[in-house]
Amino acid sequence: MTGENWTQHAEQVQSNDTEKRFEQQKNWTFGVAFTFFIALLGYLLALVPGFSYVGQLACAIIIAITYRQIFGYPEAIRAGVTFSAKKLLRLAIILYGLRLNINVVLSDGLGLLLRDAFVILFAILVMVWLAKVFKADKSISLLLGVGTGVCGAAAIAAVAPIIKSKDEDTAIGVGIIALMGTVFSIIYILLRPVLPISPIDYGIWSGISLHELAHVALAAEPAGDDPLAMALLAKLGRVFLLIPLCFILILFMKSKNKGSDESTAKIAFPWFLLGFIALSIFGTYVLGHSIPVSEGTLEGIYSVTTWLLTAAMVGLGLSVSFSDLRTKAVRPLLAMIITSVLLSFVAFFIV
Repeated sequence: MTGENWTQHAEQVQSNDTEKRFEQQKNWTFGVAFTFFIALLGYLLALVPGFSYVGQLACAIIIAITYRQIFGYPEAIRAGVTFSAKKLLRLAIILYGLRLNINVVLSDGLGLLLRDAFVILFAILVMVWLAKVFKADKSISLLLGVGTGVCGAAAIAAVAPIIKSKDEDTAIGVGIIALMGTVFSIIYILLRPVLPISPIDYGIWSGISLHELAHVALAAEPAGDDPLAMALLAKLGRVFLLIPLCFILILFMKSKNKGSDESTAKIAFPWFLLGFIALSIFGTYVLGHSIPVSEGTLEGIYSVTTWLLTAAMVGLGLSVSFSDLRTKAVRPLLAMIITSVLLSFVAFFIV
């Protein structure tokens, strides 16, 4: 081959590589955009009467799973979908730290914090025990135990990489927690008028027993502003305890895998948790103090966090197949229903 031919060949190879990279970048961009598009559909569906109780996140996951069953997995845009499911998920968890006011939890909620710790321990232990009884999937059951005890989808997302949960298991767990949390919130609202407790105690009960922050707000809001404030304070204590729980799980997984093959024993440190802690501290002691910020700006940040988390859940939902749901979700769902009922009773009597 002559020098001129080599030059032409090299230019052709370079041109092909450039086109290939451009095509990959285009598919990646489309994949990320696709998760936000389904997130938008979930948002619109949540505006429909009835679906508003389910919420944007759960609606988006339902749409994503349904799309997967009808049209299959969008292989060409897998990289972008995976980016949303993993990277955007961690970013959402970091931003979620701004919702946690450490000062309020430590100054006004120490008594609630003890009850929160008991609730988390109770939910996880009962869920794990029932999973053994029903021979349910261990990974999904542990995720559901953490989600039930702490703060729903956010807790599941934080714990999933620590226990090396599969994407489909994480998506199944998030879908179940969103659905059951909504159902229990509605049951709480219906029971409130006939319960022999004060509005404040009802708020505390909601805060220490319901799954998501949104579920707590949904159930406590009809009781009034003060019960709602106490409910959110109790819930913030559970979010606060997510931090030590993650470190405990890291130690547990390392001890469990001790002596195993190095490739399976290595537990990656969830560095995004440090971001979660940093933003919690920043939001508590800097934002609004040294750095003035309006309520509208904070609401905007919270809205971005919700959209990022929803897009991430869409990415996870696209990896779920109905065959997995049939074989893996039924028993964990049954165990979670029982756990949630028992937790509601126990929390009622410790309020």
